[in-house]
Amino acid sequence: MAAAVTPVPDLPSYATLPTKRVPAGRPREWYESHHRRLKAMRLAIALLNSGVYRPEQAPNRTIRTTAARIGVRPPSDTTCRMVRSLIRYEQR
Repeated sequence: MAAAVTPVPDLPSYATLPTKRVPAGRPREWYESHHRRLKAMRLAIALLNSGVYRPEQAPNRTIRTTAARIGVRPPSDTTCRMVRSLIRYEQR
């Protein structure tokens, strides 16, 4: 039985902030984790704008579909986990 996936509506285009150069002289792992965090944040914002407010609403397929819609390369499983942690839902 296939699980129902919430469709992601067309996303509005927002002007992005200008990028800054990253500092030179850091280890390669620092740059990889820095860019992974930036990508996860972009994806989390796009998902929140499209109505995904809870981590269980964002399986890897939905996150990767959103990445294609906003013009980002498909994220890895690690990045998908990071996106879900950024949209953590707490009911009060």
